[in-house]
Amino acid sequence: MFSPSNFSYDDIRNEFPRLSDLGAGPLGEDADMYGDTLDEAIQEGVNCHDLQFNLQTIEELHKLLSFTDEEIDRITQTWVLLSIDPTADVEEPPNWGRYPTYRAFWEAVLRAFENDPEVQEHRSA
Repeated sequence: MFSPSNFSYDDIRNEFPRLSDLGAGPLGEDADMYGDTLDEAIQEGVNCHDLQFNLQTIEELHKLLSFTDEEIDRITQTWVLLSIDPTADVEEPPNWGRYPTYRAFWEAVLRAFENDPEVQEHRSA
């Protein structure tokens, strides 16, 4: 079982495969290819995957957000899940946007996935 206090890079990838996939695409090194702002890149992560992927991502995000802020920081700062720093104030592209904490970033990602019309339709069915 995954322990946020004692983990390896492989443990993170195994526990959060969908988040790792996002980090290799829309939330990865070339995130600006997926939008003009960080929020657009997050939304593109929702749009470029199917319902099953999005539902699994929501489950992973709930699991990640159940940890303390310190544990979320440690997991995120390994750069296994992301190739960008969503808390950094970057110059390029201009007006990219940033989040004050990693928790705030992951909560925004969760909201984007939960607000996806296909996910909402599935949950109300």
